[in-house]
Amino acid sequence: MLAGLTGEHIACAGRLGSGPALGPPKSAVPERLAVAGLQPFSTVDFPGQLAAVVFLQGCPWRCGYCHNPALQAKGPGEGPRWPVLRDWLQARLGRLDAVVFSGGEPSLDPALPAVLQALRAMGYRLGLHTAGLAPKRLAELLPLLDWVGLDMKTAPADELLHDRITGSVGALRHVRESLAFLKGSGIAYELRSTVHPQWFSDADVLRLVEALRDAPRHVLQVARLPDAQGRLTAPAGFPSAALMEAARRIRGDLLLRS
Repeated sequence: MLAGLTGEHIACAGRLGSGPALGPPKSAVPERLAVAGLQPFSTVDFPGQLAAVVFLQGCPWRCGYCHNPALQAKGPGEGPRWPVLRDWLQARLGRLDAVVFSGGEPSLDPALPAVLQALRAMGYRLGLHTAGLAPKRLAELLPLLDWVGLDMKTAPADELLHDRITGSVGALRHVRESLAFLKGSGIAYELRSTVHPQWFSDADVLRLVEALRDAPRHVLQVARLPDAQGRLTAPAGFPSAALMEAARRIRGDLLLRS
């Protein structure tokens, strides 16, 4: 997802109180929401909105550049339980515009539909970060959402590279289906693609930008990998100025987050 879940986010959660083709989940009560952590304020996770970001536990993919590996394992999460989170969000109505669910892969949480309904009743705008690995579940959630950030890890036809990045063979077809649902929904969305020279050549990046040029908004995000001291570090000189110039000849409004 867009940002790693830092110790600060985990600490905040503590202060508050502790590629399968999947169909719609069996409904679950909001209290079972698997919250892993909370980012209280963000200006980048829902464009144009001041949002709280709720991180949910669990993701079946094992992307080599994942910034939140602690959220991959399935479990209840170590963040605030729903009643505490609900009351915290209720108290911040008027100071926050939106709530965004990230992860992990939030679409897999069976309690999410009920939570979205409760937050919409409060008056919040609602966003979702998803890798699109469960299109039927995404389709169920779309009527409850105002905005979606869909991770397009590769060009839609780049099966082998997608398999290599995610560790899930054949999963790209589910992402293509999720993208089709999203295009037909009428909901605002952006596509986000994480790139790093360990996985992407310049030609791969340009093919990706070309394939997604018709999306309303496309953002390239540069992956940060641990260095010898364990610090997350961006690759030096990537993407190069020449690569970004070529990419923006394809799409002039291409965004870059590093």
